[in-house]
Amino acid sequence: MPTPTAVAGAPDWYAPTRISLGIRVGDLVFTSGQAPVDDSGSTVAPGDFAAQARQAMAHVADVLTRAGSGPERLVKVTVFVTDIAHQDLFAAVRDEWYPTPFPAESFVQVAALADPRWLVEIEAIGAVG
Repeated sequence: MPTPTAVAGAPDWYAPTRISLGIRVGDLVFTSGQAPVDDSGSTVAPGDFAAQARQAMAHVADVLTRAGSGPERLVKVTVFVTDIAHQDLFAAVRDEWYPTPFPAESFVQVAALADPRWLVEIEAIGAVG
């Protein structure tokens, strides 16, 4: 089995929590849930789902790229939302990021995310090579 390698960021606001932004194992990269935060860890665009989804996807793209993958190599995306009614809004954001062939996706409503101002959190798997 290939050795897992942590993907770090600069800044890496996950480091104090003892969580990796992502893990690369062989030809796959697994991201942690990426939140709608800026580089200081502050929530962006409270109340604006589309802006938060774009920010979270930008973080997904950054983690994948740091590991030798990228948004064009997405294979699986899991989107956690606090309101399933945002599905149509996410579809528009998805069109800005998803490559062809389209990745598999799960769109899941949850009772809450780690910060009550977050409307979305996104995790993904990307291919390398």
